[in-house]
Amino acid sequence: MAEFKNRVTYRGQPVTLEGEQEVKEGDVAPDFTVYKGLNASDAVHLSDVKGNVVVLSVSPSVDTKVCAIQLRTFNKQATEMGPGVKVWYVSLDLPFALNRFSAAEGIHNVSVLSDYKDREFARKYGVYMKELGLLARSTFVLDRDGKVVFREIVPEMTHEPDYDAALEAVRKAL
Repeated sequence: MAEFKNRVTYRGQPVTLEGEQEVKEGDVAPDFTVYKGLNASDAVHLSDVKGNVVVLSVSPSVDTKVCAIQLRTFNKQATEMGPGVKVWYVSLDLPFALNRFSAAEGIHNVSVLSDYKDREFARKYGVYMKELGLLARSTFVLDRDGKVVFREIVPEMTHEPDYDAALEAVRKAL
């Protein structure tokens, strides 16, 4: 596992990102498996949405203020993106916590998905925060061919991502 040191902070303290690689703009997005529930039949793969523009909205935990804002904001923006765009919210939260939050908040435009089981997304995208055991707040936009056309690893985990830049990347990818 490679380490990408001092790339982000949490409350001003440097955090080490770990993973097999750093996924950057221009890379073909690695396929991965995440879960919408606790059963093997609840597995979802990036390859399942091949041919669509995909937004991967990544956060530490939906049970924090900034992460909740992030999910609500992308849920609202998803209505503007159109049917050829899939928005996935990925965290290490357990599926029932994500589903509880989504039901309570009326999240219908974003697929809430958990990387809890294998941390495959975390490894393949290099966004696992070693010291915190959580995913780093980040956004990836993939074009219809699965190429990364936008990547943001938020420098300070307590800050929100750049929603406008992500939405602009989606528009250009359509």
